[in-house]
Amino acid sequence: MTLQWTAVALFLYAEIVVILILCIPFISARRWQSIFQLRIWSWMARFWNKVFLTMIIVLIVLFLDAVREVRKYSSKEIGTDAKVQPNMFDHLHMKLFRAQRNLYISGFAVFLWLVMKRVVTLINQLAAVTGTTAALQMQADDANKAVEKYTKDNEQLKRATAEGMELLRTEVGKLKDELKSSNNALKKSEAEADGIKKQMEGLAREYERLGSLRVCLTELEQPTDMDKNTISIEKMAKTSEMNLLRRH
Repeated sequence: MTLQWTAVALFLYAEIVVILILCIPFISARRWQSIFQLRIWSWMARFWNKVFLTMIIVLIVLFLDAVREVRKYSSKEIGTDAKVQPNMFDHLHMKLFRAQRNLYISGFAVFLWLVMKRVVTLINQLAAVTGTTAALQMQADDANKAVEKYTKDNEQLKRATAEGMELLRTEVGKLKDELKSSNNALKKSEAEADGIKKQMEGLAREYERLGSLRVCLTELEQPTDMDKNTISIEKMAKTSEMNLLRRH
């Protein structure tokens, strides 16, 4: 194997190892993204596109050369010289085998180079999506907690409002009862005041009547009988006063 095909074979083996390492299941995409964000990879990222295109061109050129070799040795026919040189047939098959081997090596190298680039791109995208999903999950959890908190606060507010309304209704009922009692007491006091007023008016009329009676008796009766009449009038006045007091 020539030097160039040895280098291509080593490159193919390196691609296989790298792809297997990238496919290890217990290394997460975010861990790979943190590795890719190291300073050395950031420095290499500036030349990555140029290196990728260069390797694609080199591998495609080698692949086309291998295709040419395969077609070259496949189309050759062994003539009469095979009797003179018996090893020529084996030599041609060896050449064909090497050309086919180089074709497979270069073809798989191109294919795995494209696969490796795609795997790295998918890992970065998966890490970005995972980070976004984690952030959205945290926001959703915070929103759920806020909704639960607001729901609890709303329920507490409803209970407090219901209790306050119940207390308010109780206080309003008590105030209505007190107002009704005050109105009844006021009406009773007004009725008592009216009764007292009427009794005072009756007493005043009775005193006026007794006074006029006393004056008339004093003018009409004789002086000798004045004392008796006065005594009798006083007795009548006292009797009237006692009757009025009994009425109260």
